[in-house]
Amino acid sequence: MDQEKPRCKNIFVLCLDDFHRRDLERIPDRDSFRFHGLLTLEELRGKSGQEIDSAIARAEEQLSAFGGPVDAIIGYWDFPVTAIKAILCEKFGLPSPGLEPVLKCAHKYWSRLEQRRHIPELTPGFCAVDPFARDPFEDITLDFPFWIKPVCGYGSMLGFRINNRREFDRAMDITRRKIGYLGDPFNAILARVDTSELGGVDGKHMIAEELLSGIELAPEGYAQDGEVKVHGVVDMVRAPNHKSFKCYRYPSSHLRRIQTRAIDATRKLLLGVGYNNGCFNVEYFWDKDTDEMRIVEVNTRISQSHSNLMFKVDGMSNYEVAIHVGLGDNPQYEHGGGQFKMAAKFLLRRFDTADARCLSAPGEEALARLYQRQPETTVFLRVREGMRLSEAAEQDPYSWILAELVIGGDDIHDLDRKFDEASDLLPFEFEPVTGSESEASHGKVHD
Repeated sequence: MDQEKPRCKNIFVLCLDDFHRRDLERIPDRDSFRFHGLLTLEELRGKSGQEIDSAIARAEEQLSAFGGPVDAIIGYWDFPVTAIKAILCEKFGLPSPGLEPVLKCAHKYWSRLEQRRHIPELTPGFCAVDPFARDPFEDITLDFPFWIKPVCGYGSMLGFRINNRREFDRAMDITRRKIGYLGDPFNAILARVDTSELGGVDGKHMIAEELLSGIELAPEGYAQDGEVKVHGVVDMVRAPNHKSFKCYRYPSSHLRRIQTRAIDATRKLLLGVGYNNGCFNVEYFWDKDTDEMRIVEVNTRISQSHSNLMFKVDGMSNYEVAIHVGLGDNPQYEHGGGQFKMAAKFLLRRFDTADARCLSAPGEEALARLYQRQPETTVFLRVREGMRLSEAAEQDPYSWILAELVIGGDDIHDLDRKFDEASDLLPFEFEPVTGSESEASHGKVHD
């Protein structure tokens, strides 16, 4: 008698789209799972608190009405997805960190308080800033220059390097007009936990931080059953402006002892916060001249930017980890089974911060020429013909991302060579946007 085939597990994926479904579909044990979308990114980003609560209720209804077992809920986006995942998993009895540990990491001021408690030697100077105060500068306890950003954000939105009072006032003016996009949904989630220790620092506050520099790296892994494990370390390489990212590169090329320091600090922090049964990636700066290390931020999810890199190098992606942690299984991640020794996600940028309209973008012919030269390179266009740059979502204040390219190669030199070749084969043309249209929707600054 044939042994009965195990049933496929039902994996619900928050804000699943076609681009990331492709990555999910090529995990090694794909045939063991059925993937189901749950909510969309458009239903969550920039919404009011009431709309966020309504979206959570819709997700609960969909899961309750599902005609089979709900085996896991996963996500790969930042807030509010990370928090909603925690809420839903708790309601349906699935493995996941609780909402409070997730928010202690996602709320950048709260996270700094936890970092100062558990890894004080790695925690930079910081202070909370109320952009709506009579004089927000009175909150500042740091010397110039410093960095300022929302207590909850993503894609470097509303993040500014502040060199003087004039730049600070300019950043606050932009923040007051834009912070609701980030702060309103965050406050709706914060209302579900006890935040008394934060002294009223809510989702519409900013955090000013000591300016960090050096080599940036990010361990990625998972916490499960009280243990913290890392399946990869990614290098985060800055662009020539030293503010935007040029690429994310895997595996890390930095000294093993530096990677180990970052991993050990991550383990101490997450266990201290009580973060368990969830994925993470944590960013650090290391100064090679002083040998000092500082923590940048904690993300309570796998990084989608790392997924294709890991697949190209290891033959499996971090989705394999996210799924099995979501199921309560022990992930079996294996290294070195991919086509390339190294891979990088490059961000093709325009560094003129003024808004502009795209007259032409790479079309099928340009992409075909690139794929003929680099058949394994993948391209995702952020800007298309006819778009204004300010219509492209999740941009930092110092540049515009035109396209994302994931490239595999033999070493760093090979990756950079392929990126330079690809950049030449993917031309964009722009015209200025004049008059009242010229200010970008998310607020650019001009150095």
